[in-house]
Amino acid sequence: MYFLTGVDEHGQKVQQSARKQGLSASDYCDEMARYFLQAWEKLGISYNVFVRTTSIQHKNYVQLALKKLYEKGDLCYKEHEGFYSIRQEQFVTEKDKVNGVWPEIYGEVIRTSEPNYFFNLEKYRKKWLEILQQNTSWIVPHFRYGELLHALESPLDDLCISRPCSRIHWGILLPFDNRYVTYVWFDALLNYVSFAQGSAGCTYWPADLQIIGKDILIPAHGVYWPIILLALDLPLPKKLLVHGWWQIRGQKMSKSTGTIVDPMELVDKYGADAFRYYLLREMSTGYDAEFSLEAFHQRYTSDLANDLGNLLQRTVSMSLRYLKGRVPTGGTDSVLEQVSEVTLAEYCSAMECYETHRALESIWKLIRYCNKYLEEKSPWNLAKQQNSLATLEEVLRSVLKTCLQISVLVEPFMPTTAKKIRTQLHCENQSSLSQWQTLEAPRSVEQPEPLFPRIGT
Repeated sequence: MYFLTGVDEHGQKVQQSARKQGLSASDYCDEMARYFLQAWEKLGISYNVFVRTTSIQHKNYVQLALKKLYEKGDLCYKEHEGFYSIRQEQFVTEKDKVNGVWPEIYGEVIRTSEPNYFFNLEKYRKKWLEILQQNTSWIVPHFRYGELLHALESPLDDLCISRPCSRIHWGILLPFDNRYVTYVWFDALLNYVSFAQGSAGCTYWPADLQIIGKDILIPAHGVYWPIILLALDLPLPKKLLVHGWWQIRGQKMSKSTGTIVDPMELVDKYGADAFRYYLLREMSTGYDAEFSLEAFHQRYTSDLANDLGNLLQRTVSMSLRYLKGRVPTGGTDSVLEQVSEVTLAEYCSAMECYETHRALESIWKLIRYCNKYLEEKSPWNLAKQQNSLATLEEVLRSVLKTCLQISVLVEPFMPTTAKKIRTQLHCENQSSLSQWQTLEAPRSVEQPEPLFPRIGT
């Protein structure tokens, strides 16, 4: 696996924001990069490379790409007069208006006239359309496919890929005209390839999966990006996953309307794993989802503390009480084993479709089944009967093994929780899904510690 995340740092908005804070653009970017790095660490987000588009590596790659397009004749220099969205840092046309008004997403729109360099999108439109029609599963979820087809039905205007240094200095200079810097979206899109380098010159492009938000599908990642790749003779990403928005009371989160949530406050109070669980459990892949503090607390209390936390704590506690913490070797309950296998199949099916909410649903069905299983088998009653010791051992051994299996399944979603479970089970080295068939029941357990302590609203 090779994961890229990071920040694109050029453009007019960055230049303006830095000026407002009395900082140089470079210092402002350093500050913002530190903020994101700290946030990613706090949220337990792992990656191979944290991208910064101000790096020399990226700058050199972008200039080579521009030079290639220029030499191929895909770029032309011409005068352009029209409307410019400062927020989106792109030119817009009258057809982008809704009921005669510029949508809020464009922010301030000004009329401008200036010569610039343009990329011939239309030259590659039909080729991209043909590829897309032959690969209808390229985009996830599938309902986005129709939107993309519609965007490619009509001839495309040339894409302005430069901005004059007299207006925007914070960018990558064009290699063939140092009066201009590169349009930020052209620059930023190329980071996926420029940083996809592993050790010993190995490249990880094309990506198996590229993940974006729905607001940057059209035109950036659905039109511009594939066409740029085709023009550069590079392969397309194998899949494009488009996620929805988190909303509050049906509105997209926005500072201007006050509909925002500080994720770091929730992480400080509930822990990163709880926050990750809520996000991945509550949102159906590709669709918008409603964020609610009440729903968050309900998930924490019900799913995490009561279901998962209680399952581990009661099973470990009973193993200490009735078996002195030592779990004899032996068989496990065949029915529980079958339920675990069904869960694994459902989990893998969901993950292959990038449906994290459904994968978590399958895990929690298993967790609730285990809690019900304990109620039905009643180890506390078996412990009172001399002739039921073998049954008691099998019941606890079976649930402890299932807890270990659960830790493997929740690892991508809640890595810290998964490690805590395995620590209490003395199974730190059994942590891979590929080890599923060879997972063995724990031989001993540690004193239980609550995975998710009770927290008031």
